Amino acid sequence: MTEASIDYEAVYRALPGMVALLTPDLVYADVNAAFVHGTGRSRESIVGRYLFDVFPENPDDPDAVGAHLLHTSLLRVLSTGERDTMAVQRYDVETPEHSGMWEERYWSPVNTPVPGPDGRVVLIVHRVEEVTELIRFRGGAGDGQGRILEAELYARGRELQELNNRLREAHAREREVALALQEAMLPARRQVGHRRAAVRYRPALGALNVCGDWYDLVDLVGGNRIGVSVGDVVGHGLAAAGVMGQLRSALTAASRVAEGPAQALDVVGRYAHVVDGAESATAVTTFVDFDRHTIRYSSAGHPPPVLLHRDGRVEFLDRATDPPLDAQPVPTARPEAETGFEPGATLVLYTDGLVERRREDIDTGLLRLAESLRRHRTQDPETLADIVLLELLAPGGATDDTALVVVRL
Repeated sequence: MTEASIDYEAVYRALPGMVALLTPDLVYADVNAAFVHGTGRSRESIVGRYLFDVFPENPDDPDAVGAHLLHTSLLRVLSTGERDTMAVQRYDVETPEHSGMWEERYWSPVNTPVPGPDGRVVLIVHRVEEVTELIRFRGGAGDGQGRILEAELYARGRELQELNNRLREAHAREREVALALQEAMLPARRQVGHRRAAVRYRPALGALNVCGDWYDLVDLVGGNRIGVSVGDVVGHGLAAAGVMGQLRSALTAASRVAEGPAQALDVVGRYAHVVDGAESATAVTTFVDFDRHTIRYSSAGHPPPVLLHRDGRVEFLDRATDPPLDAQPVPTARPEAETGFEPGATLVLYTDGLVERRREDIDTGLLRLAESLRRHRTQDPETLADIVLLELLAPGGATDDTALVVVRL
């Protein structure tokens, strides 16, 4: 049987466990037969309604927190795009046949995101397993020992969830710091002036949304020129971001006064020798002259920029490659090369996370990039950047940090 011939709707309805599909607004999009049976409500009374209108908190229990904890879990799934497994929860349910009567019920919920094509969560798979009978069984001993075990189980579950919540809050605070640091260190779009450019920044899966990859676009002194650069610092998180900020700032300053990109990288390479954490850092920089229609470039151990010509020809700028920034014990002059372009061409700089995949030669990734650019060369920079990321990043997200700059010349 092929995947196309499987009736997934029928499979969903026949699942033995209680499963509901929620929209990002926490409205029931669908429920399976087990969910209908387990809750004692008809499908028509559930689908299309807000979750907490269907299952409100027990108003007769001032200590009830089941709805609050479930709401927090669902919002966490929407914001992080990650599955959230909750501890055993007491969540009383109103008896369908008798309004105002509430049954003590216990549940073990798991909330799983369903991403759309753009990576945003479009649905939440809300799976619940009722454990009320287990709780009652453990509490059935006449000497009260079972009830003690029940209370212990419930208390330990609550403590575990509270600990997880504190860990998530600590991670969220660190992420806020990381985002602020990233925003402060990377250049604002206004620095590109009137140029048609698009930039993209994708951290590796599991990172704090900040990494050691960086980009820079700067108006150069003298003539109608800009400098476009990307770089890569080994590692992730705040430490790598700190090194990234130092090297990017140094290259920005050097580019404004250097005679060319090679001299700018030479200055940054000397600086990298005294920066802890800059070991094996790479960078490539290009000086684009719009009056002469030329690009001068130099690379310090970095994947080559791509010049996409209007006729679809792809040129890798790989004739001026040198070791990484701090790799030369005795600094020597770095190589530099020049190429020409016609108005309407596209310059693309990127970090290795875009083209490298495990157990695959990097040339395969470079060819994949060239083909993607060739096919979509008529797109504007913003659209082209999105397409390239969609086609080149591994399914499920980037396994390495990725920076991408697309400039229409």
